[in-house]
Amino acid sequence: MQILLCVKQVPDDSIEIHLDKEKKPNLNGVSLVANAFDTYALELAVRFMESNGGNVSVLTVGADDSLNTLKNCLAVGANEAFFVKDDLYADLDAIGTAHVLVDAIHKIEIDKGEKFDLILCGKESTDEITGQVGAMLAEKLEIGYVGSAIEIDLKDDVMEVHQETDEGYNVVSLKTPAVVTVSKPDYDPRYPTIKSKMKSRKAVIPTYSAAEIGEIKQAKVRLIEYVEPPKKEAGIKIQEKDATLAVSAAMEQMKKDKAI
Repeated sequence: MQILLCVKQVPDDSIEIHLDKEKKPNLNGVSLVANAFDTYALELAVRFMESNGGNVSVLTVGADDSLNTLKNCLAVGANEAFFVKDDLYADLDAIGTAHVLVDAIHKIEIDKGEKFDLILCGKESTDEITGQVGAMLAEKLEIGYVGSAIEIDLKDDVMEVHQETDEGYNVVSLKTPAVVTVSKPDYDPRYPTIKSKMKSRKAVIPTYSAAEIGEIKQAKVRLIEYVEPPKKEAGIKIQEKDATLAVSAAMEQMKKDKAI
């Protein structure tokens, strides 16, 4: 099975980011890494390949610094990578990104001489958190779609996708080709070995420009401004040692704050 993972490079979400004087995210000193949900999707894809055979490719759209993200993906199990590089992609919205990915997928399939059976994306990116690209990609490719997957099995040439829900999960039967977005499964992504990291550094990654891929669609969504979330106020500490008095004090405070 030919699997393609679409990866987005984002600021490291373990670092608290603030706005600069121009009211834009200050990314000075912030590392750019693969989107967390994309790393879960890659681990799912590699495990699927190890159990069922096949090939895992990764694709990203971005500027020069995205190349390291692709090489990191190769170091943890992907077989090959493709890079669509152009500064013109800096201001893409979700639908523009989906359009570029579709054109890139068609181009790569022509160059490879074979089509992808399964296209994976993280369920959302940790920077913009729109969660829209995967569904838009499936619609433009006119193929099946399942969101928020935590596991994929293959039974009699039909995929069984375990889809996460608020109540548990659904099991959805899905024929290929299809697009599946991945939530966080019960396992964590693997770490690269020294050998795999050295090998990935030497990898030759096919690179395409915007001119080779196709027309860039004008963004339909306009960003008005960034606003930092309000800072949490310090809580009130109740220091009564007696449980009855502590509950009474808490109730009085909630009444005062009109919480009840």
